[in-house]
Amino acid sequence: MSSLATTKMSSKGQIVIPEIIRKRLGLKAGVQFVVVGSEDVVILKAIKHPSMNEFDNLIKKARLQAKQAGLKRKDVDDAIKQVRKEIEDHFLPS
Repeated sequence: MSSLATTKMSSKGQIVIPEIIRKRLGLKAGVQFVVVGSEDVVILKAIKHPSMNEFDNLIKKARLQAKQAGLKRKDVDDAIKQVRKEIEDHFLPS
């Protein structure tokens, strides 16, 4: 069941999410959102940080995929060194 409500934007660009929506979605102060805008549509997507268990599962999946792809620890270390060098060359004066 979706809830419908209206709101206004302040002169500072702030928008209040109506209480009925906040309660229904369990939104608390400090929650972060990704904001996407296109033409006359604005979408707010609450960012949910993964729990440590979810994070551990993500790490396990990433390691499995890396192993299946034949990726070695040295490949990762080399990629990190390469990116750091590119950043250094681009952003630091010679």
